[in-house]
Amino acid sequence: MKILVATGHLSEMAVRKSVGNNADITIADTKIAAFITPGKLLAAIQKDISRFDYDIIFIPGLCSGDFSKAAAQLGCRIRLGPKHAYDLNYVLPFADKIEFSDKVPACELLIDVRREMALKKARELEDGSEPSLMLGSLKLGGNSRMKVMAEVVDATGMESNALARRIRSFVAKGADIIDLGASLHATPGDVERAINVARSVTEVPVSIDTLDPDLFTQALGMGIDLILSLDSSNIGVVGSLVAKAGVPAVVIPDPDEGLESLLRNINAARSEGIEEIIADPVLDPIGHGFTDSIVRYSEFHRRFPDIPVFFGVGNVTELLDADSAGSNATLCGIGADVGASILFTPEFSNKAQGSVSELSKASLMMLLARERASSPKDLGIDLMEIKEKRRRNDAVLPEVFVRAKSHRMWKLDPAGSIRIGIIPHEDCKGGLILAEHEKVSVAGKSAGEVMDTLIDMGLVSRLEHAGYLGRELKQAEIALKFNRSYSQDDEF
Repeated sequence: MKILVATGHLSEMAVRKSVGNNADITIADTKIAAFITPGKLLAAIQKDISRFDYDIIFIPGLCSGDFSKAAAQLGCRIRLGPKHAYDLNYVLPFADKIEFSDKVPACELLIDVRREMALKKARELEDGSEPSLMLGSLKLGGNSRMKVMAEVVDATGMESNALARRIRSFVAKGADIIDLGASLHATPGDVERAINVARSVTEVPVSIDTLDPDLFTQALGMGIDLILSLDSSNIGVVGSLVAKAGVPAVVIPDPDEGLESLLRNINAARSEGIEEIIADPVLDPIGHGFTDSIVRYSEFHRRFPDIPVFFGVGNVTELLDADSAGSNATLCGIGADVGASILFTPEFSNKAQGSVSELSKASLMMLLARERASSPKDLGIDLMEIKEKRRRNDAVLPEVFVRAKSHRMWKLDPAGSIRIGIIPHEDCKGGLILAEHEKVSVAGKSAGEVMDTLIDMGLVSRLEHAGYLGRELKQAEIALKFNRSYSQDDEF
C-alpha cells in the first residue's frame, strides 16, 4: 500500500522523523498543519501530479474540512491521521489492516480498535480455558481469567435498598462474585434477608463471609454459591453440611498461623467430604509481613498447582495511602504469578474506590500478557489514568511575551450567579455536572455542553464570569472522570 502524509511547514521535521520510510510526505502551503484545506492539499499534490499513485492520504487529525471531492478527483481515499505527528509511526502500520475515518482522528479510532481486539482475544481465551472448578457457570482456576470478588462490608446490617444499590454498583464495575460480609452480631435472619436482596438484583454467584457455623447453616439452606471461610474452629461443625450441599469453600489457616496450618485445615475439610476447595494463604498488609505472605502463596502454588487460590488484594490497598490503580495492577500481576483465581476487594475506603473495575481490567491484562508471554504492556487495554505513554510536544517560550497576572476585581454578573456541583453515577459510567441558576438548573456530562447551554440561555453576560465558569466546570468534569469529590472554588 502506498501512503502519502500531508502536513504543514512547522511540523514537517516532526512528521519526517515519525514517518521514516513508511510513507511519502507532501507539504501544504500553510504553517499550521490543522489548517490544511482541500484546495491547499490539491495544490501541494499537483506540483508533482505525474508521480501520484497513492492508495490513501492521511491529513492531520485536527483538519475539519470536507475532503470528499478532493478524494474523488484524485481517485484515492483521504482519511484523518492522528492529531499529533509523533503518533504517525503508531498509526501507519495499520493502514492496510483497518478502514480509517474521515470523521474520527486515527489515534482515537485505533484506541477503540485495539481495545476491541484485546477484549475479543480475552473472550476467546476465557471461552477456551480449562478451569479447576466451576462456580455455577463461572470458571475458577486452571488457565481461566482471575475473577474479581467484591465484598459488601456489613451486608447483613445494611438497609435493603442501600444493599441492592451497592451490589448493582459492584456488578456494573465488573465484579464476578458478590461477597456478603456478615457482622459479628448478625443473625440467621439477617443472612436470609441479605441473600434474598442479592438474588433479586444480580445473577452472579453470591458468597457469605463469616466464621459463624449458624450463619453458614442458614446460607447453605438458601443455596449460597460459595462460603468463606473455613478453619479449625468451624470445619468440624459445618463441614459435612458443606460437603452435602456440594458448595465450594475457601479454607484459611488458623489465626496467626502459617502454611502448615492451612494444609491441616485443607486436609480436615477433605476428610469431611468437601471436594471443591479454594485455598487462602492470607495476604498480609505492607508493614505486617507482606513479603513473607507472598512467599507463602508462592510456596503453596508450587506444591499444589491445581488448587485455586484466593488472593486478598484489599488487605493491602485498604491499608496503603496510594492511588489504587497502580497498586491493584501490581498486586494482580503478583497474584497471576502465585496462581490466584479470585481477586478480593471490599472497595471500602474512599482511596480504594474503583478497585473492582481496576482489578477487572488488570485481570484481563494479565490474561493477555500470559498468552503473549510478555509483560503487560502494549496490549490494547491499560490502567493508565494520569500518566501518559507518549508525551505531546511542549511549547517553546518566545523571547518576547507578557507575564500573566491576576488583578481583575470581581463584579457580579447581571445575568445572575451560578452554583456548580457534581452528581456521581454509581455504576462507574460517569455522572453529571450540575449548574444551578436562580431561574433554571442545567445538567450535562461535559463542561463544554453545560457552558454552551448556559450561554445559549443567556445566563452568562460577562467575559470574566464566562472564564470563571469554564475553569470551574472543567474541574467538575475532571472530578467526575477520576471519581473525586468537587467543591466550587476549592483547589482540585
